[in-house]
Amino acid sequence: MKTVLSLLFLALAVAPAPLRAQTDDSQLRLFASCAGRLSAAMEYQWMFDGAASERTELQRASVLQLVEATMPDGMGREVLHWRLSAKLAQSALLTRATFNDDQSDAAWAAQMADRLTRECTALILS
Repeated sequence: MKTVLSLLFLALAVAPAPLRAQTDDSQLRLFASCAGRLSAAMEYQWMFDGAASERTELQRASVLQLVEATMPDGMGREVLHWRLSAKLAQSALLTRATFNDDQSDAAWAAQMADRLTRECTALILS
């Protein structure tokens, strides 16, 4: 059994990139989620901070390039699902931070939305 597992890990390590991408999509998922989060942030900024939305739009474009560079053929629907799920979650945080009567919960949501956005923008080389 150990030999079979060792051979499997060795095969995955030396497999062509498309095969490795099918078995480990965590990087692509991160990029797709960040594209969704930045889309939500940009749309929120359109309402409340127009100047910031332009910077976020450029950051989102950079992350979308990362998505395109790492996405293997046939993953488009799944990647779109990840993007939309992250966008909806980020939008919910931003709405909760802005239109919440509970000040401590609003502050938590604002901090979380900011943290998630900063984690995404940290992926981009300046």
